[in-house]
Amino acid sequence: MKFILNSNTSIKTEITTKPVLNAIEILKRDIRKKLDPGFRLDNFIFLKKTKTLEIEAFIINIANDITISATDDLGFIYGLLYISKHFLDIKPFWFWLDQQIKMVDRIEVSYGQYHSQKPTVKYRGWFFNDEVLIMKWSINGDRTEPWRMAFEALLRCGGNMAIPGTDKNSQLNRPLAAEYGLWITHHHAEPLGAEMFSRVYPDIAPNFDENSGLFYKLWEDAVIAQKDDNVIWNLSFRGQGDTAFWESDTSGKYDTKQKRGYLISSIIRKQYELVKKHVEAPVFCTNLYGEIMELYDEGFIQVEADIIKVRADNGFGKMVTRRTGNINNRISAMPEKGGGMQGIYYHVSFYDLQAANHLTMLPNSVNFVDNELSLVTQNGGNAFWIINCSNIRPHAYFLDAIRKKWYGKNISDEKHSLEFARAYFNGEKSVAECYREYPQAMISFGANEDEHAGEQFYAENARYIAGQFIRDDQSPVEALDWIAGEGTFYEQAKRICGICETGLRKLEALDNLCLKTSENLCDNASALFDATIFLHVRIHLYCAQAMGRLGEAITACENKQWEKAFLLTSDSAEMFDKANQIMRDTEEGVWKGFYFNDCMADLKYSAYVLRKMRGVIRELGDSPNYAKWQRNILPLEERGVCSLLFTDNHYTDEELYQKMKHY
Repeated sequence: MKFILNSNTSIKTEITTKPVLNAIEILKRDIRKKLDPGFRLDNFIFLKKTKTLEIEAFIINIANDITISATDDLGFIYGLLYISKHFLDIKPFWFWLDQQIKMVDRIEVSYGQYHSQKPTVKYRGWFFNDEVLIMKWSINGDRTEPWRMAFEALLRCGGNMAIPGTDKNSQLNRPLAAEYGLWITHHHAEPLGAEMFSRVYPDIAPNFDENSGLFYKLWEDAVIAQKDDNVIWNLSFRGQGDTAFWESDTSGKYDTKQKRGYLISSIIRKQYELVKKHVEAPVFCTNLYGEIMELYDEGFIQVEADIIKVRADNGFGKMVTRRTGNINNRISAMPEKGGGMQGIYYHVSFYDLQAANHLTMLPNSVNFVDNELSLVTQNGGNAFWIINCSNIRPHAYFLDAIRKKWYGKNISDEKHSLEFARAYFNGEKSVAECYREYPQAMISFGANEDEHAGEQFYAENARYIAGQFIRDDQSPVEALDWIAGEGTFYEQAKRICGICETGLRKLEALDNLCLKTSENLCDNASALFDATIFLHVRIHLYCAQAMGRLGEAITACENKQWEKAFLLTSDSAEMFDKANQIMRDTEEGVWKGFYFNDCMADLKYSAYVLRKMRGVIRELGDSPNYAKWQRNILPLEERGVCSLLFTDNHYTDEELYQKMKHY
């Protein structure tokens, strides 16, 4: 026997909470997208409350009608989305990956019973951090719609928790995230989700001892504002931003690890008691991130046993502490067996002003991620997983892989690439091959298995190099010591650019593979492929080529070959422009303006700074009358005639470059 799901299938519910009603509207929309209204048969989907199931679980019984039974809102939400996914074939990233939904007049579903799968991770979700693209992007003029699509995708992946943005965005989006039935938690720099002290009190030094009452008021106000929502309360004390508190505390009192750890421990305890004052049976976490991890690891911080201890990877998927400036201690951040309730903060996108990925995919393999997350599970770290998802679309491949780990599945490059290609690219095996080859082509900047470059490696370091040349080419750049080591400015710059050049051959080979794949795909699949992995490959390729040109320009500058340096620096800027342009060329349909606010990698700004460097080079080689280089591109018979110094207006730097390039 079969149930006939059709455009006239109605949904009836005895649960009328906002999250459940919202999920009902999602399923109704999906029915409209999938089922042709030309065929109409009266039947029903019933939502029926039960007390016999665990939280978040559901049972779907299908006979003459469909009945979804659950205990709580999330159980019903997951049940409704199960119908959308398994019966209507709406994929978890249908919106973010442009799924082409083919309309049919009916779908036959076998009678029987369908059960939810129990996740192995209790609290699992996404942190919308560094969300600068979706901050400035709208869908049909609606700035809220991207966030709706984001929270929907999270639920479709089986997530139940969100940090719904950074700083102001988080507070702005909390009500919407709650409407989607999600638990709310907080940025590791924002205890209890409170406003930053220095934003509320800009004229007062953020010294805790002097202003503890003001800090407590901010925290209590935040607790009262969120007490009716499902919240995992983040207890912590950091500085005014993503920094250690002692960097913004001007009292000078906290000059030892013992003093710092004692204050953080005492504040966490007071925050713990403050939440319990207003909330029944609260859930707590604390982020052992950055400097907090080091203090905890050395025994200077103590927390209550019922607080989930959240450890973080280094931004590249390895469970060790992150690099900070030139310091890279790589202290293990892996959960410890027998360590009580533990969890992780894990990045598929990261922003470190050094080498991370934000516009492009994580530069490490699915096999690598699987190994790290499997160790997390083996060590008892499954109470809490928050995944830095950034702006979703560039990172859907790894977000799709990690959702499987939430449910205890093993993932691999081979298996996941084929499943992903089957879901979003009509099963094209060549697409799967491109995804598998991607991490193999990424440039290695260190000896460790995770040290592969994201696009920030090119964009940030190009700006450091160009900026230092403009200011003082006789002094090294301390900010480059982590990768270039000690030496002169020219030695540092050439080392960094040389690293990029070593990876060009693999990137060029992958680019060729992607080009052939794109040419053999149908129109829709080709457009998606070009806007996702092929775009990422080309960003890497063009930026690495830009760094190669910059390295040659630096050598020319060192040898005072100014015309050559002028051309090569211009070439480098042009390659960054090319990377930016191909990114913007993918902005079609709802994606119009998606990359407008690329302010983190900011490829276009790297080109801008390189052109400023080019201007300095011209000053050094073409001054004082700016005539020499312009005369050098005159016809040969005109160069030696000096009756008139000029016969045309002075060329701008760009005009001169275009003339010289084609001479």
